[in-house]
Amino acid sequence: MSAPGPAPASGAAASGGFDRRRELLQAFDDTKAGVKGLVDAGVTSIPAIFRHSPDALEQLSSSAPPPPTDAAVVGVPVVDLAAQPRESVVAGVKRAAETLGFFQVTNHVVPEELMAGVLAGVRRFNEQPADVKRRFYTRDTARKVRFSSNYDLFQSAAANWRDTLFCELAPDPPPPEELPEPVRNVLLEYGGAAAKLALRVMELLSESLGLAGDHLREMGCAEGLNVVCHYYPPCPEPHLTLGTSRHTDADFLTVLLQDGMGGLQVLLDHGDGRRRWVNVAPVPGALIVNIGDLLQLVSNDRFRSVEHRVLANKSRDAPRVSVACFFNADTKRSTRLYSPITDGSNSPLYRSVTAKEFVARSYMKGLGGRPLDYFRSDVEQHTGSGRPEENSM
Repeated sequence: MSAPGPAPASGAAASGGFDRRRELLQAFDDTKAGVKGLVDAGVTSIPAIFRHSPDALEQLSSSAPPPPTDAAVVGVPVVDLAAQPRESVVAGVKRAAETLGFFQVTNHVVPEELMAGVLAGVRRFNEQPADVKRRFYTRDTARKVRFSSNYDLFQSAAANWRDTLFCELAPDPPPPEELPEPVRNVLLEYGGAAAKLALRVMELLSESLGLAGDHLREMGCAEGLNVVCHYYPPCPEPHLTLGTSRHTDADFLTVLLQDGMGGLQVLLDHGDGRRRWVNVAPVPGALIVNIGDLLQLVSNDRFRSVEHRVLANKSRDAPRVSVACFFNADTKRSTRLYSPITDGSNSPLYRSVTAKEFVARSYMKGLGGRPLDYFRSDVEQHTGSGRPEENSM
């Protein structure tokens, strides 16, 4: 398989340049082999469609060296869910949700062998022969199980160096036989375990807002579950592209399992307008939890949905694998309006919105957009359509 050719010169006419770029994108997509196919073909430089602008790569070449194993050193807290007293756990989750919006959890009762099993299954799926994976390759969002590279391939300014296996697990899971054999059993089991963890964290978050522990669950904030399995192959020119572009998650809560390679970065606000990317170092046995846009909306900005990204894989031979569980309302059937929770002393900062409308807006913008700002109460309302498939980490 040959890689797409170079991008048109910058002086090309707008329409001709656009047509040429779309031809290159389509040629890549038509292979149905993803980024892994490019690596298997022996590319030594990345195709032009993967080259990001210098602005998108800001702080990439000058990033600080990886932090030590204790992620708290760089401001990403680690919360022990088994700590006593319980009030200290609630306080720790509250502090993390209100500041960085990201935290790692230990003693979360998701078995380590299950975590290792799902990562291994995702890796096995991606390292099968291309002809086997092509059976799952599609951009048909009506399918509950689909494999592709870059859900926003034809929308984004530049493609990301990764492939993705997507599975819609709740509220209506697919028949097991629709799942690829390498992940068939383990993905369903892992999704169930991650859902229990998400409900436990939502209980702590509800209490941190001064509400009953079941408040967010009763709001339907975890009725939907999309599991997104990312495979980041080694990149021959990691300084020119990204694994996942800068974005926020258009859900209520995300539970992320990453392997030991690292690469996830969070945009940390140091105050006084100073922000910088910091690495989220893998903590053995931990899972990462982050606040999504909809939870920032219903908390009326008490909780923070923070921008994050994934660097391109700098390894020469080892892939990076991650499994993200995105918890949301039932976006297909729910008509519930989600509004900011206020106590009478503050005004709602956002207008009411259905989860379906919110994620449709996110899909229209693709990665790199921040749909939350569109729904602020002082922003003029418009209409739009579309359906998001993949948030990503």
